[in-house]
Amino acid sequence: MTERRRDRTSTYERIWAAVRKIPAGRVSSYGLVARAAGMPGHARLVGYALHALDSDDVPWHRVINNRGAISLPEADGRAALQRTLLEAEGVVFEGGRADLMRFGWYMDG
Repeated sequence: MTERRRDRTSTYERIWAAVRKIPAGRVSSYGLVARAAGMPGHARLVGYALHALDSDDVPWHRVINNRGAISLPEADGRAALQRTLLEAEGVVFEGGRADLMRFGWYMDG
């Protein structure tokens, strides 16, 4: 494994570990997950890490944007899947957004 790939894997593992801490029925933003993983300012990297997932043990669906909305494209059905999974956990969407004051999970690093 090249050093660059090893670094990416280590970074992604830190992100996935932070996402695993989000409890059912709660959500967190890409930016907050990045900060919890020790990478403040790297919200986009969280998206890349979640896109690279090949495991079912990371609750990727609990990560939404900082406006409380799902960022995935609706055209391919992933947004609908994410919303369905969150609603099954009790997260309520009004006007396409979850109330972050009610459902947000703010974690420490």
